[in-house]
Formats: sequence, C-alpha cells, structure tokens
Amino acid sequence: MQQVVRTITLTYNSLSRPHRIMLGSLILVTLAVFIWQPAVHLPENDPISKDITLNLTQPRSLPLDVNEPLEQTIPEPDEILQDELDTKSPNGSSTNEYVISSGDTLGNILTQYGIDKADIALLASQHRALRHLKVGQQISWSINANGDLQRLLWEVSARESRIYDRIGNHFKEKKILQQGEWHDSVLKGRFGGNFIKSAKNAGLNTTEIRAVTKALQWQLNVNKLQSGDQFSVLMSREKFEGRHEQSRLLGVHILSNGKDYYAIRASDGKFYDRHGSGLARGFMRFPTMRHFRISSGFNLRRVNPVSGRITPHKGVDFAMPIGTPVLSIGDGEVLIAKRSGAAGNYVVIRHGRQYITRYMHLKKLLVEPGQKVKRGDRIALSGNTGRSTGPHLHYELWINQQAVNPVTAKLPRSEGLTGQSRRKYMATAKQVVSQLRFN
Repeated sequence: MQQVVRTITLTYNSLSRPHRIMLGSLILVTLAVFIWQPAVHLPENDPISKDITLNLTQPRSLPLDVNEPLEQTIPEPDEILQDELDTKSPNGSSTNEYVISSGDTLGNILTQYGIDKADIALLASQHRALRHLKVGQQISWSINANGDLQRLLWEVSARESRIYDRIGNHFKEKKILQQGEWHDSVLKGRFGGNFIKSAKNAGLNTTEIRAVTKALQWQLNVNKLQSGDQFSVLMSREKFEGRHEQSRLLGVHILSNGKDYYAIRASDGKFYDRHGSGLARGFMRFPTMRHFRISSGFNLRRVNPVSGRITPHKGVDFAMPIGTPVLSIGDGEVLIAKRSGAAGNYVVIRHGRQYITRYMHLKKLLVEPGQKVKRGDRIALSGNTGRSTGPHLHYELWINQQAVNPVTAKLPRSEGLTGQSRRKYMATAKQVVSQLRFN
C-alpha cells in the first residue's frame, strides 16, 4: 500500500503546475457532489404530503417487502364463476370442504386455508377426538367475513356427524346420529343446454349436482356439454320418515361427443376412473423453473405497517429478474389475460372446478383467454408492471374460492390405486359401471 501511495505522489509531483491545479480542482468538485444533499421543501397543501398518526403503544414489524397489498382491482374467483353452484352467503361468510388423506391433521388442513392457529388450537383442545381424523372422512367448515372459524362439520361415518359451533371462546359439540335407511338410486338424463337444469330435471338436488361437477372436474367442464349428451348418476340416499336426509355420490358416467367419462368413489373418499387411475392432475409447487426468494409472504391478517389496518396479502411475492418465464402450475384454462391497474399485466387460470391461480405484475403475456394450458407451459414473462416498487411475481392460489398459502397448501397430485386397495376398488367399480350403463 505504501508503495502505491509513493508511486501516486511521485507521478503527481512530476506534473506541470497547471496540470496539478486542474487535477486538484477536479478532485474537490467530485467530493462536493458526494457530500452535498439538497433540501426539499414541500408546500403545506402538496398532495403527496400528509400527516400520519401512529399508535406507538402497539408494536409493529415491517415485512420483507413493505409494498402495500393489492387493492381489489381485479375480479376474485367468486366473481368469475357465475352459476348457482358457486354462490356465497350474503353476510360474507364462506364454506369449504375437505376429504381426509394420509398424513392429514386438523391443524395442517385448516392452516393452509388461512385459519388462525389460535382458533385451531382452541377447537382441538376442547374436542380431542378431532385429533383422530381418518382417511376418507370429510370435514367442512365456515368462516365469517373476517376469516374467523365459526363452524366445523365432521362426517365421522355415514351414520354419524359432529358439528362444532362457535359461541364466544368455546366450540359447542352436537352429535347427529342418522337412523334412516340407505338406498342406492340411479338417475339418468340428457343434457338440454344447461347442466344444472338438466340434472335437477333428472332428480338431483343442488348439493348432489355440486358433488358431480367436483368429481368430474379434471375430465370435463359440465357447463360445456353439448345438447344430447347423456349422464347417469349413482347416489346413495338416506331416507328417514319419508324425507331424504343426506346423500353420497358413488359414481357418475357421462357420454359426451361419443366419449365415455367415469368417476367412481373409492374407500378413501376420492374418485378414480373405471381402471383405478387417479383423476386429479398433478400441480407444481412453484410457477417458475427454479426457486426465487420470497420477498413478501402469504398473510390474510397482515397489518399495514403505516395505516395499522388489516390488509390481507392473498399470495406470495417472488423477487426475480424482469423477463423470467412464468409457468402454469397445472393443466387448466385461461380465464383472464390482460392489463389492469395495480396488478399490471396479469393472468388468471382455472384448474378443474376447485382451483384458480393468479399471476400479476407481468412484463409480457404469452396466453389469451379461453386457451388451454398444460402443467409447465409458459404463460408470461415476469416484470414490474402495475403498482410495484421492484421486479417480482405476485402469485395466488385459490381453492373453493378461498385464497390459501401456495407454499404450504396440499396440492392435487396424479395417483392411482395399487395392491389390495386396487383389487377392492376394481370389484366395486365393476358393479357401479354396470349400473351406470345407458339403455
């Protein structure tokens, strides 16, 4: 270092006096530019200046990305799906349902749907039986407009259900034991322009129609059936004192444009085709070819660090360079591909009946509405459009019209039955298929 300084000094002294003066002046000017900071004065009525009162008694922590969450400037899934099977309660509450799979617990199921961990712990501590959910059982729950858990229904068996209603800080249990007779019924019909109306004419109620569309969601969209297509549905119905109390879909067969579609229930509560192959289309966890840093996480109860208001962040933000390929996480149909205000360029894709994904702040769109996409297809290039302070991708996953954490949500995967489970299923499927045939 001393040798470098000595060399610079000798070189400087060897310069002529005018050159030394010029070089010294240049150094001083450069230092002045770095040190000088101009004062900025805003008029009192300037539209970008305002007084903010902070509640200093409440501790706050800034998230990784201090951007405001997006305002509701684009349609949410319940606004996109417009039929009577997707209506929400007028008070803003919503209901979700879930079939228990291997490894599931009450906690990991409800957490992925954004239910507060305190609500889950309260329910589980008061009713310990919920810690013993079994594969094939179904639970459904409702939340209010603020996302608080209000009710949980646990279908223990075809004969027993348990309802847990919230009363203050307590969940009250009510057991319902069914005492009616169960009978299998085959209901058949032809599509006449509106599937819901055609199914009701065949004797199906709204709950049963919803079960049919859900079972078939990975094979076809029932709203796009052609006039004259046939359907056959096998329902197991309980009749008590002359009334139908509840029902369970056992199988469905649709003949559309000369092609057969089957969905048959197995003992695990899931639906498979007549060969025992899973109907679900597998999803990728992330919409990119490689992992990127999450700059802002999923948080339905996110408190705005400035305003103090709860402003939910319904997705995750991935920090990535502009122009990074964005991929569809699964097979589906593009519902929206356009530019909006805060969202910038964005894409909405529907996967089956239950799942919707949304991708925002894109630089370039590579798909258009109505286009069918496969898992891994390029749908856009990431960008910095709309209300965004830096290049990133805002990605959302919605299940049953409820935003869930895409990093932890349990995603559908392609699977089939094997071994004893498959042999048992095939015996059942043979009987169901014979009942679903068209004359």
